Order: sequence, then C-alpha cells, then structure tokens
Amino acid sequence: MTASIRRAVAWHPALMTVAGVMVLCAVVSVVGLLVDPRTVLGAPLWAKPLKFSVSILLYAVTWAWLIAHLPRWRRLAHRLGTVIALTLLVEQALILWAAATGTTSHFNVSSPLHIVVWGVMAVSITVLYLCTFVTSAALFFLRLPTPALTVAVRLGAVIALGGIGVAFLMTGPTPTQLTTPDGIVGAHAVGVVDGGPGVPVLGWSTTGGDYRVAHFVGMHALQLVPLAALALTVLAHRIPRLRSDTTQVRIVVIVALAYAAGTLLLTLQAAVGQSVAHPSGAVSAMAVAILLAASTATVLVLLRPPTTALRTT
Repeated sequence: MTASIRRAVAWHPALMTVAGVMVLCAVVSVVGLLVDPRTVLGAPLWAKPLKFSVSILLYAVTWAWLIAHLPRWRRLAHRLGTVIALTLLVEQALILWAAATGTTSHFNVSSPLHIVVWGVMAVSITVLYLCTFVTSAALFFLRLPTPALTVAVRLGAVIALGGIGVAFLMTGPTPTQLTTPDGIVGAHAVGVVDGGPGVPVLGWSTTGGDYRVAHFVGMHALQLVPLAALALTVLAHRIPRLRSDTTQVRIVVIVALAYAAGTLLLTLQAAVGQSVAHPSGAVSAMAVAILLAASTATVLVLLRPPTTALRTT
C-alpha cells in the first residue's frame, strides 16, 4: 500500500473501507451486466447496483476527507461517519442481494421477507440522512485553502441534504397502488408505472416524471459545486479578474443558487409527472431563466472592481 493510499484511508477508515468495497461492488456489477441478461422492471438487473456503487463511492470518499479536516465536532462527526458507513454497507448489501435473486429492492412488500428488507433499507437511509444533517452542520466550522472552496462545500452540503431528501417523496404509495395493491408501495416515477422507457444507463423515465433525477443531481452538489470553486482557482492563473477571493466567492454563490434552483425545478417537474427528457415550454422557460439570471449575475460580478480581502468564518 502506497503512502498516499495510507493517508487517504486515515481520513476515516470506516468510510474509506466502504469506498474500497464499492470498487469491488462496481466490478461485480459490471461483470453481472456482461454475463447476466436478466432484467427487472425493464432495466438490466445489475445496472442499479452499479449506479449505487459509484454514487456511494463518491459519497464515502467526500465525507471521509471532509470529516478528517473538521476543526470542531470532529470526534462526533467521526462517530457519525462510522454509522453512515454501516448504513451504506447495509443498503448496498441488500441491493446486491435483490439483484442476485432477480427482484427489486426498493418499495417491495410482496412477502414477509421483502417487507423486512425494505424496512431495514428505509431505516438505514433515515439514519444516514440524520447523521449527514449533523455532519453537514459541522462543515460551517470548516475552513479550506480558499474562501471560495469553503463556501462551495458549505452550500453544496446544504443542497445535497435537499437532494437526498427527495428520496422520501418516492416512498408513499401511488394512487394505483392504493386502489390495486400489487406488493409494491412507492415508486420512482410519477404518472406512469416504474419500468417503462428510460434514459440509457440511468433509467430515468422518458414518459413520466421521475424523482431520481432531482435526487441524483441534488445529492451530488457536494461534489459538483466545490468543483466549480476549484475550476475558478485554476482559471485565476490565466484570468486576472478571477484572482480576487471576493469575486470567486460571489461566483460560487451564484453557481450554488442556480444549482439549487435547478434541483428544485427538477423536483417540481417530476411531481407533475413530466419527463426530464421532454420538458414543457414552461419548464424550459424556467430553466433558461435560471441560466440567464446566473450568467447575468456572473458578468456583473466580473465587471465590478476586483478586491482581495475576504475572510470566511
């Protein structure tokens, strides 16, 4: 094991162990996609374990690094990180079990065994959310190398909490399930049944609303918004206007607000049963308005006289 890997594992051994397990799960899932032709709800059986493996990997590594750099609440956050790691392992183990047995993992209440499995998964994700809420609060004591990155991580964590929370919108029974019980309670799709035509690889419905879009986009704000801050740091070497800490922070705030607005728009679009692949004129107009507002605000920030003094507490 190289020194860099040892240092990474030391961030948070439990979460980094989860990350390593997810690499193995991803390999197993890819092999499953290649050798197992079975499908569930119209999608390749091993596509879901693969998507969760990659998502959990990003989640675990991100939080391991953040917890290791907390100046306050680190001990509490470290313990909560261990709980998060356990919930992630439970969640992925049950998803893999469902794939191996050729059935669905989420919303399945078709037998006593599946009721227990779904109950355990529901409890796990709730515990994960509560622990993430507390560790996200701890990030407001965190200071990173640049003010823009510090703000980006804090705002990204808040947006990610909203994105994770979208998952709870999927757990209620649909009108059809209330009138005609079929062993499934809850759904990803709105206005259509799960398992219809979907976006390649991701599987998001192309015929109705799908909460997974906003869930995915929102929960990964913790990675994508900080990436915008890092990009500004790189661009600042070539663009003098971006060398001001104040300018970078203002642009990060604009990016975060636009990201949050986009996540909210995707949630509302799913709620009314509209596919992300076929947005209505109103949704398209709102998306364009968000982009125009963000672009205009960014230009105005760049036109302001640059300043350098800024503290982020």
